[in-house]
This record gives sequence, C-alpha cells and structure tokens, in this order.
Amino acid sequence: MAPEVAPIQLPRAPEPTEVSVWTRALAIGTRLQPIAFVVIAIAAPVALALSLLPLRGQIPSATVALGLAVLVSAVAAIGSRLPAAVAAVSAALSFDGFYTQPYGSVSISNPGDVETTVLLLVGGLIVGQLSARNRAHRRRISQSSDNLSRIQAVAEMLAVGADPHDVVAAVAAELQDILGLRSCWFDTSFPDAVGPMIERNGDVSWGRIWWGFDTLGLPGKPISLGVENQHHRLGRFVLLAEAGTRVSQQQLLAAVTLADQAGTALGVEAVPA
Repeated sequence: MAPEVAPIQLPRAPEPTEVSVWTRALAIGTRLQPIAFVVIAIAAPVALALSLLPLRGQIPSATVALGLAVLVSAVAAIGSRLPAAVAAVSAALSFDGFYTQPYGSVSISNPGDVETTVLLLVGGLIVGQLSARNRAHRRRISQSSDNLSRIQAVAEMLAVGADPHDVVAAVAAELQDILGLRSCWFDTSFPDAVGPMIERNGDVSWGRIWWGFDTLGLPGKPISLGVENQHHRLGRFVLLAEAGTRVSQQQLLAAVTLADQAGTALGVEAVPA
C-alpha cells in the first residue's frame, strides 16, 4: 500500500489588489498595437502614392505598382494577416485612384491598368498570408524551445535534490513568465466557489464552460492549476492574469508539466524514506 502523501505547508501569498502603472500601460499598449498596425497599413500606401504623385508623368505606372507591392510586403513582414490584407487593399485603391485614368475615381479605362491593379491586390494578399504563416511557424518553434528550457531547468533542480520550497518558487516564477501573468503563487487550499481552472489537456474550464482562451484570452479572475502527486491533491498554483492575455495551448501544456514537477518535489518530501 502506498504511503499517504501529506501536503507540505507553504505560506500563502496575498492576492494583489493593485496593478502598477507600468503594468497597466503595458497592457494598454498591447491592446492598441493591432489598431496601430491597421492604421499604418492604411496610411503607408497612401503616403507612398502621394509622394510619387509629382512624378506621375515621368515614371511608368508599373514602377509605382512595384513600389507599392514592396511596401505591402514590408507591412506583412512586421504585422499580422489583417494589416497585410488592409495594406494590399489600400495599395490597390491608391494605385487605382492616383495612377489610372480617370484619376480620382475607382473606375479604370485602360485594361492594362486593370490587370496591374488586380495583380497588386492579389499579390499583396498572398504575400501577407504567407508571411503571417511563416511568422506563426517561427513563433511556435521559438515557444517550444523556450518551454523545453524552462522544464529542463526545473528538472535539473529535482535531479540535484533541491529544496521543495525552492522548486515550487521556481515553478511559480516560470509560470508567471511563460503565461505573462500579473502574479502567481502556491496555495494548499482550494476555493469554495467554482472558478477558472487549467485542465491537464491544456484547456481552460470554468465550471461546465470551456473557456475560449485562444480567442478571448485568459480570464481576469484567479485561475487554478492543480498540483498532484500519485493522484493526491497537494494544492494549486493561483494564476492572476490581465483579462484577455493571449496564450497558446502549447504554453498551457507546458504550465501543466511545470505544475507536475512541483508536485513531484512536494511528494518526495512528504513521503518518508
């Protein structure tokens, strides 16, 4: 019969009541960043088309279209799919309005200009999609490497027999960093009311509701991440995130693995030799 595991008592950290001005400013900046990219995507092609307007009679319209295509590619390289698509539409409309006759109108009298405008639009949309896909692929690879490094660092602490308190503290710090949390602490008690919880499969539940973290981000309420050892509940990590913080399921699965490592450390101390 396996010995009963008694949870180690750790001091409960007080729940923060205030968010620093810097944290609020950072959260606001993160929320406004997509809007800023869209504004740039609209304005940049228009600005380029207007800057070349004095040379309209001296340079071929195909050269202007090529310059706008390069600009759309640059926007796609630094932005997401939406700014890239907006930049493609803005570039096509700018070319149509300023460099195809009749000027200042969306109508095009020259069939060749119609083809150029359509190619500019379609090419910009394709480049934007490809750039966004490649960027997402690189981000996933980087996240996987980062998550593995964090898990390996905690595993090394377990291998050398580090104090369980130190392991739990290290895991809390890693969780706060990997999920972009405002605060994180270990608690041996469990809440009376049902709250959001990270499940072992990387999903987020809230009672009977599956929380759409991939679209809504993390909830602003305290989130529980259970800590177990040999099917014994030792406690939980309490995660406090800014409402709407975006995370991936890969990051949540890494968080579950880190919590399991904390459970291993606490279980080793709780079980007598």
